[in-house]
Amino acid sequence: MVYARITKPARARGEGPGPTGWPAARARLAGLPGGGLNIAHEAVDRHVAADHGAQPALIWLGREGARQVFSYAELAAEAARFAHVLRAHGIGPGERMFLLAGRVPALYAATLGAIKAGVVVSPLFAAFGPEPVRARMDIGGASVLVTTEAHYRRKVAPWRATMPGLKLVLIIGEGAPDGCVALGPAMAAMPATFETVATRPEDMALLHFTSGTTGLPKGVVHVQDAVVAHAETGRLALDLHPGDIYWCTADPGWVTGMSYGVIAPLCNRVTMVVDEAEFDLDRWYGILERERVQVWYTAPTAIRMMMRAGADAARGRDFSALRFLASVGEPLNAECVIWGQQVFGLPFHDNWWQTETGGIMIANTPDMDIKPGAMGKPLPGIEAGIVTRDGAVLTEQPAGQIGELALRPGWPSMMRGYLGQPERYAKSFAGGWYLTGDLAMCDADGYFWFVGRADDLIKSAGHLIGPFEVESALIEHPAVAEAAVIGVPDETAGEVVKAFVTLKAGYEPGEALERDLRGHARARLGPAVAPREIVFRDSLPRTRSGKIMRRLLRARELGLPEGDLSTLEGDAR
Repeated sequence: MVYARITKPARARGEGPGPTGWPAARARLAGLPGGGLNIAHEAVDRHVAADHGAQPALIWLGREGARQVFSYAELAAEAARFAHVLRAHGIGPGERMFLLAGRVPALYAATLGAIKAGVVVSPLFAAFGPEPVRARMDIGGASVLVTTEAHYRRKVAPWRATMPGLKLVLIIGEGAPDGCVALGPAMAAMPATFETVATRPEDMALLHFTSGTTGLPKGVVHVQDAVVAHAETGRLALDLHPGDIYWCTADPGWVTGMSYGVIAPLCNRVTMVVDEAEFDLDRWYGILERERVQVWYTAPTAIRMMMRAGADAARGRDFSALRFLASVGEPLNAECVIWGQQVFGLPFHDNWWQTETGGIMIANTPDMDIKPGAMGKPLPGIEAGIVTRDGAVLTEQPAGQIGELALRPGWPSMMRGYLGQPERYAKSFAGGWYLTGDLAMCDADGYFWFVGRADDLIKSAGHLIGPFEVESALIEHPAVAEAAVIGVPDETAGEVVKAFVTLKAGYEPGEALERDLRGHARARLGPAVAPREIVFRDSLPRTRSGKIMRRLLRARELGLPEGDLSTLEGDAR
């Protein structure tokens, strides 16, 4: 179904975004007093220095009903204490700190404190199993880990001895196992002020991991200068203003939860709502109502779950404080946009970006008319195009033609590299463009529309899942000879992981073995990454060079055209 454009009323005079562009965005930030740029200084310290320290920065809602409010001054003090803890243990600028925890206050203090100390922050999704955690910490050269005792004992302790570079493990709370440090007492003993390290705009600040279709996860390098884009895109794409009540539901272990669940809102001096619990319909509606949320940034998966419950579930609620709704993580169905208008009196605004872009690139902004189903238009300072590749030659496509979404390099939050993989990074650029790997189309009005991934990555509930990582875990099981993983459509999550496996001699397929394999994968990878369904096959389609053809598995699963089969092995047809 094609939906009509949603026309927006014109804003009142003076309500627009004001001067835009990267020079204007930089001018809105303070910079370090002695020169340089630091994300934590822009997020908290400059607000305290400007007499906004009493404003609430974070409203934390505990899973069991607790509610704590932290002012900007209190958050700055906690960040300073954490920075002192790192320094006391000999952790210096440039070293890498990994975070493995849920949405708890200590995570936010640790993030800001590490950046104040010049230490690189690398967040991990708390639902990861031991193998994804270990792989990312190994690739990232972890010096420090901040986690909970439960996560440590189950996911880190069994292999810690194999990572001698891991100097310090900080356990959130008042106690810690042998060989670790309890974070609560350590911070309580430290001063509440810390002189921010004089980091420079191009100093590494964040290390995010994204899955690849082959090989291990990629460490995406972002620098302090990314804060320019975080602050500006939060203002332009999410309509953040000082004093707003803002709720980003993304987990801080993913790039959205860091860029727009920590940095962008604090830089724009809003009050963030942070909910420790996972999705629960009544709880979420209650938070929107009780906390008087004004700007809400969530995922299409969550919106579709709310839709499945029906509009009656929201009836009688007071959502009058809401001003702007936005969504990210996967394509936003047109039906979700319309449903937002019907239930909340506001449409959901889609936007598009990647781990590699560091911030929102294309968006339906507050001033734009919405075409339901479209990603929107490039933000000021971003040049996007649709290109096709023929070897090294790139051709820009006219309106209405499908091709690869490409961006002109140069925005502040653009990744500066894949850690330790300069050749892989170089392949992301060609002909003066950054090539996103996403297929899209631009219409005659300049709106961009997502078509699909150009590779085998699986996008489930907003999380990118690399097939190789799942296949590797399955092959570790003694019964599995080969494995191939694809994404299949799911009404709620967008896509879910489906695996095809062949068995070694002596093993027979059956329900019991499938349950065992799924349990094995969940233990290794975590429930968010493990396959939902496993199918046993006598053989898997592969090229004559031996490469398994995931594309063909997906085409056959979904009834799509199989395409060129000239390289397919004869016995796999």
